[in-house]
Amino acid sequence: MTARPTIHLPAGLAGKKRRGDCLLLSGLATGLFAVVTPIAVSAQISLGTAVFLAQRHSAAVRIAEADLMKSQAALSETRDVYVPSVNFTSGLPFVPSVGFLGGVPSIFSASIQSLVFSPAQFQYIHAAQVGLRAASLNLKDAREQAALDASTAYIELDTVQQEMAAARQQQEYANRAVAVEQERAEAGVDPLNDLLQTKLAAAELKLRRIHLESRASVLAKQLSVLTELPVTAIVPDHATIPEIPEVHGESLQGAPPGIESARMIAESKQKVAKGDSRYTLMPQVSFNAQYARVTTLLNNADSYYARPLKSDNFGSGFNIQVPLFDIGHKAKAKQSSADALRSTVEAEQAQRQNEVQIATLAGNIRELDATAEISSLKQQIAKEQLKTIQAQLAYGNGVSGAQQLSPKAEQSARIDERQKAIDALDSGFDLSKARLGLLRALGHMDDWLHLLPAESPGQNPNPASGPSSSGAAQLLVAPSTGAHTN
Repeated sequence: MTARPTIHLPAGLAGKKRRGDCLLLSGLATGLFAVVTPIAVSAQISLGTAVFLAQRHSAAVRIAEADLMKSQAALSETRDVYVPSVNFTSGLPFVPSVGFLGGVPSIFSASIQSLVFSPAQFQYIHAAQVGLRAASLNLKDAREQAALDASTAYIELDTVQQEMAAARQQQEYANRAVAVEQERAEAGVDPLNDLLQTKLAAAELKLRRIHLESRASVLAKQLSVLTELPVTAIVPDHATIPEIPEVHGESLQGAPPGIESARMIAESKQKVAKGDSRYTLMPQVSFNAQYARVTTLLNNADSYYARPLKSDNFGSGFNIQVPLFDIGHKAKAKQSSADALRSTVEAEQAQRQNEVQIATLAGNIRELDATAEISSLKQQIAKEQLKTIQAQLAYGNGVSGAQQLSPKAEQSARIDERQKAIDALDSGFDLSKARLGLLRALGHMDDWLHLLPAESPGQNPNPASGPSSSGAAQLLVAPSTGAHTN
C-alpha cells in the first residue's frame, strides 16, 4: 500500500485556508436560506388546517371548554356528598383549665360524615348530569361556529384571489386598448373623446383591482387573527375546499348544538327547581362517626364526672332530619322555578328564531342558485362573443361594404369576458356562504367538516366532538356544481 504524501502548509497559508473554508460554508448556508425562505413564506395552508387552528385558538371555544370543566366539577360535587368526609382536629391547653367548660378535653379527635338519603339531592345530581350534556353541546356549537367563520373567510379569500387574477388580466387588456386608441387618436382616425373614454375605463378597472387587493388584505388579516398565523403564511389552497352539499330547508330538519344546549340548560334548571321543592317535609338521612382521645392533662375534668373519663371514645349513628317549616328554602324554590321558566322561554324563542333563519336561508339559496346559473350563462355568452370578434378581426366579417372592427373591440370583449368571470365567482361565493349557513342552522355543519382532508395521519383538522349525524348520507347525495369553479 502506498502512503499518501503529507503536505505541510505555512501557518499564514493554513489560517487563510481555514478562513476560506468558513467563508465558503457561510456562503452556502446563506444561499440555502435564501432558497428555502421564499418557499416557506409562500407555502399554502389547507382549509382543514385553517379550521383546526381557528378552533384551537378561538376564545369562544376556550370559554366553552372552561364551562365544560366547571360542569364536570359541579357533577362531582353533587355526587361526592355520598362519599364520607373525614375531619381531624387536635389541640392542647395553653394554661391549666379552671372550672367546667362544658366539653370533654381531648388531645385529638376524628369525625366521619356523609349523606345517605335525600330526595332533593337526587334531583340535583340529575340536574348536574343534564348541565354537563348542555356544556358539551355548547362546546360543540362553539367549535362549529369557529369552523364556520374560518371556512367562510378562507373560501372568500380564495374567491377574491381568483378575482384578482382576472382583474389583473382586465388591467392588461385595458392598457392595450389605451395604447391602440392612443395610436388611432394620433393618426386622426378616432376623436380624442374615444381616447379619454378608454382611459376612464382603464382607471375604473384599476380602482376595482385596488378594491379587491384591499379586500384580500382584510380577509388575510382576519384569518391570521383566527388562526394566529402570520399574514404572509395565509395563502389558501383551492384544491382543499370540498364541495358544499346542496341542501334545502324543507328536506332536512334539525337544530344546531346551541339550540339543544339551551334546551338542556332549561331542563337542568327545572330539575334544580324540583329538588328545591322537595326539601320541605322530606326526610334526609346522614351518617356520622366520631373518635376522641381524651386527656386529663392540665385540667380537672374528672372531678365533675361520676367516673373517670376513658382515654379512647368512639360513637356512630344515623341522623334523620325532617324539615317541617323553612320559609327561606320555600322562597328559594320559587326563585328556582322562575329561573327555570325563563330558561325554557329563552330556549323556545331561540328555536323559533332558528326556524325563521332556516326559511330565510332556504329562500335565499333558491335565488342565489338562479343568480349563479345566470352569471355562468353570461360568462359563456361573453366567451362566444370574444371568439366571434377574434374571427372577424382575423378573417373579416364576410359582408362587403361593412365597417371593419377595430383592434380595440377585441380588448373590450376580453375585458367584458373577464368581468363576467368575476361576477360568476361572486355569485358562486354568495351561494356557498348561504349553503354553509343553512348547514349550520340545520345542525349538519359537522357533516361537511368531516369532508375536510387531514393534514397527516396523526393530526385531525376537525376536532369537533361527536360522530356525524344520520343526515350525512342525505346531504352528500346532491353535491353542488360550480360553486367554487371558474
